[in-house]
Amino acid sequence: MTNSPTGHSLDPALHPAGGLTLLERVTAAVAPRADARVATVVKVAVGVLLLAVLAQVRVQIGPVPITGQTLGVLLLGAAYGLPLGLASVGTYLVLGALGAPLFAGGASGLAYLAGPTGGYLVGFVLAVALLGHLSRRGWDRGVVSCCLMLIAANLAIYLPGVLWLKQTLGTSWGATLAAGVTPFLVGDAVKVAIAVVALPGAWLLLGSSRR
Repeated sequence: MTNSPTGHSLDPALHPAGGLTLLERVTAAVAPRADARVATVVKVAVGVLLLAVLAQVRVQIGPVPITGQTLGVLLLGAAYGLPLGLASVGTYLVLGALGAPLFAGGASGLAYLAGPTGGYLVGFVLAVALLGHLSRRGWDRGVVSCCLMLIAANLAIYLPGVLWLKQTLGTSWGATLAAGVTPFLVGDAVKVAIAVVALPGAWLLLGSSRR
C-alpha cells in the first residue's frame, strides 16, 4: 500500500465508495513506487500543458472566444482532485500572467486577466475546486452524478465570467448574456458529453483491469 502526495492511501480496496481520484487510481496501477514529489511536479506540468494546448483550439465570435479550454478544466478538475487540480490551474494562471503565451490565441499578461474574459479564468479555479471536492466522493464514477457535477462546474465558470464581462463591457444583462453565455451553450453541452463518457468510462476500464 502506498500514499499519494495528498496523504490518501492508494489502496483501492480502502475506498470502495470514492476517496481516490482518477489520477490517484491510475498512479496506483501504473507507478505505485513513483517518488511523490517528482510525480506531483510532472502531473502539474501535464495539467498546465493540457490547458495551454486546449486554449489554442478556439473560434473568435465576440469578446469571449469559444475554446477547448473548458473541456480541459472539466477533465483536469475531476481527474486530479482538489490539491493537484488547483495547483495546475493556479500555475497556469500565474505563468500566463507573467508573460507565458498560454491563454487563448497565445495571449498573456495581467492585462489579459483584467480583460473581458478574466472572470471566466477565475471561474476555472472555482470549477476545479468543486470538481475536486465531488470527485473525491465518487461523483465522477456514475453517468448521472458525473453529468450533474459537470453542469455545476460549468455554472461555477459562468457566474464570475458573466459578472465580470458585464462590468468590463458596461452592457445590459441581455447583451451580456448574448455575448458571454448563449453562443457557448451547445459547445458546453458537447464538452460535458465528452467528459461524461470519458470519466466514468475510465473508471470502468480501471475496474475491469483488476478482474
